[in-house]
Amino acid sequence: MFTGLIQSIGTIKKNNYGVVVNGCSSFSPLKLGDSISVDGVCLTVSELMNDSFTANISEETLKRTNLAEKAQKNGFVNLEPALRLSDRLGGHIVSGHIDGLGEVISIENLKNSWNLRVSWNDLNFCKYMCDKASISLNGISLTISETYIDGCEFSLAVIPHTWSNTCLQFLTIGEKVNLEVDLMAKYAEKLLKVNNNDSVLKQSTIISSQWLKEQGWN
Repeated sequence: MFTGLIQSIGTIKKNNYGVVVNGCSSFSPLKLGDSISVDGVCLTVSELMNDSFTANISEETLKRTNLAEKAQKNGFVNLEPALRLSDRLGGHIVSGHIDGLGEVISIENLKNSWNLRVSWNDLNFCKYMCDKASISLNGISLTISETYIDGCEFSLAVIPHTWSNTCLQFLTIGEKVNLEVDLMAKYAEKLLKVNNNDSVLKQSTIISSQWLKEQGWN
């Protein structure tokens, strides 16, 4: 698990077995098997090399995230080591399991912040969006400032510190970004589905003589 508070900007490139990620000195030493968030994607350290590590990437991850494209051009990535139980949760709970890709629609440099407007590629995730909710964009914990078109587009207000200390500073219009919705929204949806399930609602909690017989009581 992660917090969405980025600790380093690194780079990613392809190798024969997956990818090589550079730029981990700020939270070294790493160990084999450690989990690192790379642009919001939870990767496992398979080999250590000074300030970098190697990780394997599945076909599912390549299909659902922007890492394949970034690895082709040695692109910049946001890095965060896994959360310790003793750490402060300054952002929100981020699993490192990307839901889908978004696209940057606009970037506006305001007086005290930057305003990003992003759209979902997969419209199935629009339902999880609401004003002032949390979302992970390329591994960064951000707050949704406003939603549009039933959540299929949304804007994010980014303060200067976050902008200058993450890969957001390199974003371009039309770029693909990794998105992970708040886990709490998914759990709430699951609970509502269970509570609305007819088979569950029809289960009787009344203890009758017939029910006792069926359970082995005489």
